Amino acid sequence: MLGFLWAIILILLALWVLGLIFKIAGAFIHILLIIAIVLVITNLIFGMFRRG
Repeated sequence: MLGFLWAIILILLALWVLGLIFKIAGAFIHILLIIAIVLVITNLIFGMFRRG
């Protein structure tokens, strides 16, 4: 699951950079990037709780 999450994050970052360069779907990519950042933060927080 963690590998899948990182793959999504990398794809979103690549799309974000392309959106900045070519001005394509900027708002949509930014929303997806914010969602990805929130998922990473929650994954890090809950990962700490699991390790104890």
